[in-house]
Amino acid sequence: MGALTSYRLRLKRKRHLIRAFRKRHELSAVKNRTTQIAPADILVFTTLRNELVRLPYFLKYYRDLGVNHFLIVDNGSDDGSREYLAQQDDVSLWATGASYKRAKFGVDWLNWLQRKYGHDHWCLTVDTDEFFVYPFCDTRPLRALTDWLDASEIRSFGAMLMDMYPEGQIGAEPYQAGQNPLEITRWFDSGNYTIRKNSQFRNLWIQGGVRARVFFDDNPERAPALNKIPLVRWRRSYAYVSSTHTLLPRGLNLVYDESGGEKASGCLLHTKFLDTFEAKSKEELQRRQHYANSHEYRAYNTRMADDPVLWCEWSEEYINWRQLEVLGLMSKGNWA
Repeated sequence: MGALTSYRLRLKRKRHLIRAFRKRHELSAVKNRTTQIAPADILVFTTLRNELVRLPYFLKYYRDLGVNHFLIVDNGSDDGSREYLAQQDDVSLWATGASYKRAKFGVDWLNWLQRKYGHDHWCLTVDTDEFFVYPFCDTRPLRALTDWLDASEIRSFGAMLMDMYPEGQIGAEPYQAGQNPLEITRWFDSGNYTIRKNSQFRNLWIQGGVRARVFFDDNPERAPALNKIPLVRWRRSYAYVSSTHTLLPRGLNLVYDESGGEKASGCLLHTKFLDTFEAKSKEELQRRQHYANSHEYRAYNTRMADDPVLWCEWSEEYINWRQLEVLGLMSKGNWA
């Protein structure tokens, strides 16, 4: 890639950092506990709206992995999420009623918080319905992974988004606060994925899985992207460009081996399809705050009218990370 393209990407990164700096005024601190953050702490960043029922297990899961502090933006919740988070001693919370869409779908807000508080920390950026699994996660804490990444001079770690779903109809089994959502959404598609390389940013673009199979079966190229780079040893000069799909500088997107080998990678178990899904998708369709005029939520609502069952005869029941490695969906690479 030529010098001109590299120059344009540097300008693009600077524009995203400037956007984040300007958007900082949209955030109001509810509880800023960032003085508690120690130099070696692992941080989680997320933006949410009306996720009270998910929060107890979400926080527990990442605390158990070894996360030390959560930096969260609440975008207009009215279900008690803000009040609940404000009571958590390891959470720093900001609130905003500003447009999620105009903040690049929350990217501007998190880029600012990562720039201000995430410098030189391992930062994990996830949604409240995403659960990070990595090689040996059943026996090794997240700190073991980040220590190995530091020793290997690796700055970013990729994870494929794995859509999980129930065996029966969506919503047939009610979800309770504090419950592991994988008790309900235990199934996933082990195949039907497509991968292509983005020549400009050097990241992989992955699509497929149950959402392509069921909700975008007539146009799978419009199915949501499943490639993510959620774990990064952050620097002030870094910026997410498109959710956690794309980073700048573009070298951070090279979370795969171009020589034909395998780099260590993980998965994000995506537990969207609980009994809360239908009401949530209707709300988001009305708000129209998501990418491409909320085309994803239009597809959800159209298909939900048929009361679909996502499970099929090729569905796999989730066991553990080793199963995902055998299926080629993640890799331990050189980490032994």
